Amino acid sequence: MAGLRGKALALLARREYSRAALAKKLAPHVESEAMLEKLLDDLVAADLLSDARFAASRVNALSARRGNARLAHELGQEGVAAEEIATALLEAGDENERCLTVLQKKFGAPPATLAERARQVRFLRYRGFSSASIQNALGITELDDVQ
Repeated sequence: MAGLRGKALALLARREYSRAALAKKLAPHVESEAMLEKLLDDLVAADLLSDARFAASRVNALSARRGNARLAHELGQEGVAAEEIATALLEAGDENERCLTVLQKKFGAPPATLAERARQVRFLRYRGFSSASIQNALGITELDDVQ
């Protein structure tokens, strides 16, 4: 168990992990599932492992480039609970402002043609921004008209 704890601490020293991600990393090195769960419980109790802290750090690192839907999806893929995702997304700031910033940084000028507008909408959707944020950033009333 000491060797496994050392591996876990070495991983956590480099960056934050969600509980599920750390379990996946350590799974090949463990003799039994119960031993792994006990170690993870100990790390959580010692506040060395925290899904909330992981979610906050990921949102902080990625929110300038991604919308709430994409952030939530990525955190969900890492095994973070919905309540912790919602709390972390509150820290991301206003999605409308982030969407406008990403749009201006990527394209600079407003779209000149419908084809260019459709391209920008697709780009922002891929980044996970909501329809309302995209409409606000592009100054349009309906996204259905663009596609």
